[in-house]
Amino acid sequence: MTTLPGGTFTMAADLTVTRMGYGAMQLAGPGVFGPPADRNAAVAVLRAAVALGITHLDTSDYYGPHVTNQIIKEALYPYPEGLHIVTKVGAERDAAGGWPQALDPEQLQAQVYDNLRNLGLDVLDVVNLRVGQFNSPSPGSIAEPFTALAQLQQEGLIKHLGISTVSAEQVAEAQSIAPIVEVQNFYNIAHRDDDDLVNTLAAQGIAYVPYFPLGGFSPLQSDTLNAVAARLGATPMAVALAWLLQRSPNILLIPGTSSVAHLRENVAGGALSLSADALAELNGIAS
Repeated sequence: MTTLPGGTFTMAADLTVTRMGYGAMQLAGPGVFGPPADRNAAVAVLRAAVALGITHLDTSDYYGPHVTNQIIKEALYPYPEGLHIVTKVGAERDAAGGWPQALDPEQLQAQVYDNLRNLGLDVLDVVNLRVGQFNSPSPGSIAEPFTALAQLQQEGLIKHLGISTVSAEQVAEAQSIAPIVEVQNFYNIAHRDDDDLVNTLAAQGIAYVPYFPLGGFSPLQSDTLNAVAARLGATPMAVALAWLLQRSPNILLIPGTSSVAHLRENVAGGALSLSADALAELNGIAS
């Protein structure tokens, strides 16, 4: 088993995960819609992630929809002890592959049950309520949907709650309703609007999980990043992951891939040690 970079992070007394996790979004078909071209390859990636020692899988039943969770169950059920699956609700898929929001209490309840059924679980470790747009929060209260999710937690269907694509004000609003163990927002070396929020959550012992850590569907393009990577003999993406791990101890990574080779590259890349000079140079990218 590989020693994973970054060690572990304790989100709750019963929830310690590797900081290097795996995001299952890319296991579905093109556009995260329909089945993958090679289901066996998808199964192999999941099994490789667990074999590497990863204990943090991030998913959603609207990936596919349903497809990704069904592949996770096929690959890993019965789940190894210590493996934690984090999912999210708040959207559905339409016939064209769109992502309409689905935040009514009845819709959230149906999504929670879909996750339970397709993953083969009786209770979900963590459920994130996703309420914003593709990569930015939407203004307004999240009290109604988050209260509905907290009620499902009280009913024993969910152990822990998180929120996704939210502002600092919405984080505070959610915390006034029920405890959260993570925030999952768009953040990477070039997009750092959440710097203050990362620090605030770190002080509270709450995980911050950046999605699109490598820039999303358009990979990060930066001469500075490329230059630092060249000096280290590493790929720019490996440096971007290492930067996140060194940015704050509460940052957890969930890079996704449908390739076992790429999975191994991500894990190895996170182990890079960035010097103070390199960090200072990289910190200038966002400005």
